[in-house]
Amino acid sequence: MESMLAYFREKQQSNDIEMSYDTQCPFCSVQCKMQLLEARNGNRKRYKTIGQANPTSKGRLCIKGMNAHQHALHQDRITQPLLKINGAFKPITWTEALKLIKERVKDIQNNNGPHAISVYGSASITNEEAYLMGKFARVALKTKFIDYNGRLCMSAAASAATLTFGMDRGLTNTLSEIPEAEVIMLAGTNVAECQPTIMPYFEQAKANGAFVIAIDPRETATTKLATLHLKLKPGTDAALYNGILHVIIQENLIDQEFITNRANGYAEVERLVMSYKLTEISEITGVSVDDIRLAALAFAKPKTGMIFSARGVEQQTDGSVAVRNLLNILIATGKVGKHACGYGAITGQSNGQGAREHGQKADQLPGYRSIENNEHRKHIAQVWGIREEELPRKGVSAFEMIEKIDEGEIKAMFLLCSNPVVSNPHAHFVKRALSKLSFFVAVDLFLSETALLADLVLPSTSYLENEGTMTNLEGRVTLREASMKVVGEAKHDWEILCLIARELGAGKYFSYSSAEEIFQELRLASQGGVADYYGITYERIREKNGIIWPCPDKSHSGTGRLFEESFAHEDGRAQMLAVPNVAVVAKEVICEEYPLYLTTGRVISHYLTGVQTRKSSSLIARNFESYLELHPATAKKYRIQDQRLVKVESRRGSVIVRSKVSESIREDTVFIPFHWDEEQNVNRLISNQLDPICHMPGFKVSAIKLSPI
Repeated sequence: MESMLAYFREKQQSNDIEMSYDTQCPFCSVQCKMQLLEARNGNRKRYKTIGQANPTSKGRLCIKGMNAHQHALHQDRITQPLLKINGAFKPITWTEALKLIKERVKDIQNNNGPHAISVYGSASITNEEAYLMGKFARVALKTKFIDYNGRLCMSAAASAATLTFGMDRGLTNTLSEIPEAEVIMLAGTNVAECQPTIMPYFEQAKANGAFVIAIDPRETATTKLATLHLKLKPGTDAALYNGILHVIIQENLIDQEFITNRANGYAEVERLVMSYKLTEISEITGVSVDDIRLAALAFAKPKTGMIFSARGVEQQTDGSVAVRNLLNILIATGKVGKHACGYGAITGQSNGQGAREHGQKADQLPGYRSIENNEHRKHIAQVWGIREEELPRKGVSAFEMIEKIDEGEIKAMFLLCSNPVVSNPHAHFVKRALSKLSFFVAVDLFLSETALLADLVLPSTSYLENEGTMTNLEGRVTLREASMKVVGEAKHDWEILCLIARELGAGKYFSYSSAEEIFQELRLASQGGVADYYGITYERIREKNGIIWPCPDKSHSGTGRLFEESFAHEDGRAQMLAVPNVAVVAKEVICEEYPLYLTTGRVISHYLTGVQTRKSSSLIARNFESYLELHPATAKKYRIQDQRLVKVESRRGSVIVRSKVSESIREDTVFIPFHWDEEQNVNRLISNQLDPICHMPGFKVSAIKLSPI
């Protein structure tokens, strides 16, 4: 690394840097601004990424951002349309590809109706493309079946915030307020590995004297920061929060004035919570009564405090209500809508926030409008120039679409920048279902595990080539500049959607010539909605280095802190919910045959299913295979030595991974990261049970058994 830095310093001094590309990281939700420098060394080009100043990450980069260009420049990039002929992919022209799509779509819909076609989107695409995905499905294809991979990531937190506050934005405050919070609760989030460039905000808070409570079955780089680590049993989050609430109420530490003036449902919450004994909750969660009491007092007593959650809480069959119980704690103590007080759902994917706001979800229209609300439908129909009755009604969630493919109701799918064979639960089932499609079109940079199943693969552009806006975890709308030459015959996702729409006879609705032109329509579509982008323009984003929504007009500077005077429900009040200790959809419990809990998560060097990061030599060198983290006592009990291959089995399937013996995890729990495919795809082990509210799969709790190989 030092020699590389010296090389680029020398090139900069001699003015030999041939090109520089302003961009932002394509990976996590922080959306770090950066610049890629290109220099020539003989016949070879060398690259270096440097951070750029921005309000969110302050110019910091993590290992993924530093090496993101490696996948974008990889020789395996798809550079022209590929058609599967006799089981092998053969290059064809765009003209041939579009003609085939037209023929197959018309044939399938003529025989089976418009809803025989489905669209599966992504939270890694731009706002413009997410917006266009919803319009493409409902106007060009006229299908109700559209959803996206964010359903597997943010749906629990989004539904909880919407039901509690009346709206969902990842953070209710800006990151800049974190260092001034006197107490911080980190529930099921490993910021240090998943969003490392915002970790300094939490470190500064700790340096300022904040009491940090971490809730996680494992010790992680994040829990090392904690003043108190609650090492709970997987799947018992909702019960733990009831225990904390019990102590807060028992000690009369609630903010009665705030509850009276600004919340509904408190009496029901108090009645249920106080009916539980702390000893009972301690038995359920594996957390001592003393630690539950300490966490409650530490959070309730200070004037300021913030709560952050992520997938550890949310990816469960009661994830939505578990998050609502976290929000009960926040509301009961009056710590929301004030300086250094609020909630943050730490968004996962790069555009996890923006991609869930503008119409990719089955029940949603742009601006966070409801597809079932007649006034909302009329507004969008007017913007799109169609009749309201032409808009389909709501469809189903991402995994439920796959179930409908398996049942034969859905015959074809358009897949954009996602890899459901690896990312979805019950992975064997997903692969089998997708293989039943009569026609399957995938748009991607690479032949992912899912794209390999497609009939037709269309080449997309990378983050270095494709301009557009993204919305980070704060709700800050940023502009990703992109000036690198497009590789081969690849096209931007929005261009591909427009080409197909025109081929299907809907060209007048998709006559865009740039991403900015699409954004101008998105502004109109979102106007007056919960996620109001109307006052945001490319020019203003460049000028301000990002603007936080809602921003209703061009004179508005954006909204850093939500709910200062009222919540977004019609009555202006938050809605609390009494949450039982036991989930409505029963979670798997360990037994004699499957005696251990499995939980899953990320590692710092990889992203999602690894399709991009496993193409980076620098990143794959850090974690070239998956692993199983288990406690020494557990390893001894099941005769497993460190760094040996282990077979991990659930009721759904098995994987083979290498052991990593560590005292950082509970004895009844093991951990496997989810970035790998095939024999190391941990989602082979996961149940197809879904949260009944948000349809999130229960990734974080499975019963498994181990055997050494």
